[in-house]
Formats: sequence, structure tokens, C-alpha cells
Amino acid sequence: MPRQPLDDTALDTVFRKARTHYGFRPEPIEEATLRELYDLLKWGPTSMNCQPARYVFVVSDEGKSRLIPALSEGNRDKAHEAPVTVIVAIDTRFYEHMPTLFPSSPNARERFAENPDKASDTACRNGTLQGAYLIVAARMLGLDVGPMSGFDNDMIDEEFFPDGRYKSNFLVNLGVGEPQSQRPRGPRLAFEEVAEVV
Repeated sequence: MPRQPLDDTALDTVFRKARTHYGFRPEPIEEATLRELYDLLKWGPTSMNCQPARYVFVVSDEGKSRLIPALSEGNRDKAHEAPVTVIVAIDTRFYEHMPTLFPSSPNARERFAENPDKASDTACRNGTLQGAYLIVAARMLGLDVGPMSGFDNDMIDEEFFPDGRYKSNFLVNLGVGEPQSQRPRGPRLAFEEVAEVV
């Protein structure tokens, strides 16, 4: 028997009426809220519970001054205005935590360590999933989001992850969005255009 679905208000908040924000009000986001955000998103599933995503919450002026030069021109004002810009990264050696995270498979760590291509694919796929969970969790907590590409990965990694273990994936601005910063919503493809039932 399926569980009772969430009500329309919740579905609207997370998906149907949620929008990407390009501008934010100058209202700070407390660290306690960022911790609450992580404590929610961490429950999203990943394969073998591998949890490869890592997060840098850039909030300070000093942090922004390190981040903004790596952004494309069109993204700099967005990140400057946002109270928080999250660098969603992946841990290339996520498998070192597998004995704790997936104890039912005692050799999982070695299998990934011995197969770099499999480790890389697993980290990218699941780290991206976790970034999406961050977006959904932020909306559930009443925050607005603005996910971004448009940056120099090498510059971000050199500045924030100089030992090379973590690799930046994408960025997410967080805060209270300015409604006038929204653009007209783009169309979505119909079920029949993207899916089939077999």
C-alpha cells in the first residue's frame, strides 16, 4: 500500500512552484540552519551508502573573495549577493569511509581503490544526487536556491581543495530570494516525450 502523499503545499514548495533565484535579500543564514540542512539532506540514498559529496558553505567576505574570481562574469553578482554559496564537491577517495558506511561489504573499500574508473563514476553520480538532495532540502526548510555551473573547476579546486582529494562539481546559492530576480519559467517536456512504460 503506498504511503499517503505529501499535500499540495509541500509539493508546490519543493517542485511545482519552486523557482531558481538569481538575486537574494541581504539576510544572513545562520550556521545552525546550514547544519539543519545537512542533517536533512544526508538521509538521501546513495549507492552502497557511499556518500561522496562534500560541501563548502561560503559565507564570509574572505571566502567570497576567494570564490568569485573563479566564476563566469554572469555569475559573480549572484554569488556576491547570496548569503551562502555552497561548493558541492566530491571526495575522490570516498571509499576510505566504506568500512563505516557499508559494513555489510567488508571488501568494498578495496574494490573501489583497485578500480579508479568505477570509483570516479560512483563519486560523480552519487555526489550529484546529493547536491540535488541539498536543493530539495533547502526548499523544504524555506530557503531559496540558485544552482550554478559557469565557473572554472580548476581554479575552485586549487583555491579550496589544494591537496587534490576533493573535486568541485557545481555551486548552489542559498538565501531568501528576491522575487523580481526570477526569470519566466521555461517549459518542461511532457511524459510522452521523455518516458515510456514497458
